[in-house]
Amino acid sequence: MSGNKVSRQKPCHHCRSASAPPGTSTIHYEKSWLYRHCSSLQQRDRQAQKAGQLFSGLLAMNVVFLGSAFISSMIFNHVAITLADVWILLSILKVLCLCWIIYYLLGTSRQPHAVLYRDSHAGPIWIRGSLLLFGSFSILLNVFQIGYSVIQIHCKSKVEIVFPSIEILFVSTQAFFLWHHSKDCIQVQHNLTRCGLMLTIATNLLLWLLAVTNDSLHMEIESQLREVEQRLAGNETNLCICPNTTTCKVFQKGYILLYPFNTEYCLICCSILYVMWKNVGRRISHHVPHTKPKFKLQGVVFGPLLGTATVIVGICVFMIYQIQATGSAPNHHVFVMYYSYYIVLLPLMSVGAVTGTIIHALEKRELDTLKNPTRSLDVILLMGAALGQIAMSYFSIVAIVATNPKDLLNSLILSYSVLLIFQYITQNIFIIDGLQRQPFASPTKEEEVNKEQNHEAHNQRRVSVLELGQEFRRVSLSYIHTYSHLSWKRKALREISFFLVLCNIILWIMPTFGAHPVFENGLEKSFYGYSTWFAIVNFGLPLGVFYRMHSVGGLLEVYVSA
Repeated sequence: MSGNKVSRQKPCHHCRSASAPPGTSTIHYEKSWLYRHCSSLQQRDRQAQKAGQLFSGLLAMNVVFLGSAFISSMIFNHVAITLADVWILLSILKVLCLCWIIYYLLGTSRQPHAVLYRDSHAGPIWIRGSLLLFGSFSILLNVFQIGYSVIQIHCKSKVEIVFPSIEILFVSTQAFFLWHHSKDCIQVQHNLTRCGLMLTIATNLLLWLLAVTNDSLHMEIESQLREVEQRLAGNETNLCICPNTTTCKVFQKGYILLYPFNTEYCLICCSILYVMWKNVGRRISHHVPHTKPKFKLQGVVFGPLLGTATVIVGICVFMIYQIQATGSAPNHHVFVMYYSYYIVLLPLMSVGAVTGTIIHALEKRELDTLKNPTRSLDVILLMGAALGQIAMSYFSIVAIVATNPKDLLNSLILSYSVLLIFQYITQNIFIIDGLQRQPFASPTKEEEVNKEQNHEAHNQRRVSVLELGQEFRRVSLSYIHTYSHLSWKRKALREISFFLVLCNIILWIMPTFGAHPVFENGLEKSFYGYSTWFAIVNFGLPLGVFYRMHSVGGLLEVYVSA
């Protein structure tokens, strides 16, 4: 590939974004020596863009295959390839990514006409907020890992301290980069930027793969902890064991608690980086509307009430489960309670999703056919992430039907698995159909009048309790007035979307913070074997957690567009 060349020809009016300076007359067309004989400049640009995407994609594929070979060798032949070797490889990749990110921040993005266009759909605030949240937890996780290794420095390798230190620098720098530049449609140094983005994507995928495999190891240690403690009672032959101190226990428990957030952080970074990769060299027409409807908690009453009740009950179930299932003798009834909660909730979510899909079919809103890499990625992620939990459900169904489906707990697990598959399918259809619809028209006159009244009332000074009470009554009446003037379709869509948002939040919280009955009930583990079921769980569980988090963002988009 050759470098990018700047063309000084005056661009056509449909190639310039509204965000570009009025006097801009420079378009950075891509060129490649493979297509230098093309007569049309636009055709050369398109062909060079495809060639650059192909080359950068091949680079990422080779890096992922190399890293996967290292991680697989570590799992199956840990004598020749150790965890330290994998850490060294990943550290080299992270240093290369850091060098490119710093070069992008200080060099590429500051060049003249580098960012003429910004994708308004890319990097919404909910996904950037999730990026900062999970990034902060990942940094704290590495701090705990460093502290735990320092306490056991007499039996730990120096690599176990260096690797998380580099990880902290990588996570913080990458989070800063994605927060400020996730919407960029870079117009210079196309091939270098594509390769840098793909290298960073490959590195995050390998970090996710390593986190999944290591998660299986520490879950195995946790499940057999009581047996180990019994065998080591009064025996000090093991020199590398956590001393009975509060600091060591805090580091150990904190590391186990925060571990799932690291896998979520890697997946979020991959999704944002992929959208940036698709936007390299993209020129957005100024005819595309840049104004998006904003989130307003109006027009919803029953959805928040029912969703809040669901969250409160879910938290209570989760706390009881954590207390009893992690005890010395897990109670049979706690599994019955856990699966019963899901069996009640999943049909409600499915009915809501089916109802919303029917309302979408009755609407007169046209489909949004404009090119949107973010929306295309959302659909791919929703479908792909759902496969993990669906696969686990089918494995559970086979195990139960082949053993004893008439047992009470087995019957609940069977019902849970079938309902979960149906809920995933119906919710995906509802979200994808809603994302492809154009937003409703501008607010009605009544809504505009209410908005002006609320704004004027907000600016007035309150001087007495009586006026405060009158203002509260005014706001309440305005909210009821706005709710009553919405059409029944918009009401239903908002209620359903908000209810599903809260349901997915609680279904994200429970497995993220340690509720894993698919492993702890022992049914599938005894049927498939310890190692096989661990591999299935560690493939499906992180994808299921990521699906719940990502579906919240999609449902919020559906709510806002309604």
